[in-house]
Amino acid sequence: MPAKLFSLHNVPDDEAEEVRDLLRSNEIDFHETPAGNWGISAPYIWLHDENELEKAKALIGNYQKERLIRVREEYEQLGRTGRCRTIGDVIRGNPLRFVVYLAAIVAVLYFSTKPFINIGK
Repeated sequence: MPAKLFSLHNVPDDEAEEVRDLLRSNEIDFHETPAGNWGISAPYIWLHDENELEKAKALIGNYQKERLIRVREEYEQLGRTGRCRTIGDVIRGNPLRFVVYLAAIVAVLYFSTKPFINIGK
């Protein structure tokens, strides 16, 4: 009977591909369910053989520990070299988008609080 192994919801493409490669290299048979056209279904990696579930979970657990260490080191290296993106970099990269988003946020806040402010008058 198939067994749920790994949720692909909000998983970066490179991580999902590394998990697939890990399962293939250890000869663990699996299949995937997609998120669907609107992204509302549950994307998962499923095992065909429920008996391999513990082995696969252990492999993925070790992989995720190694990935955490590797990604943290990459982030710290970017910070040391000054190449880490900041909010200022994002705003400078596309100032028009920032202004439009800020105006939309202010409009939503204004129209959602205006009725309550006028209640006491």
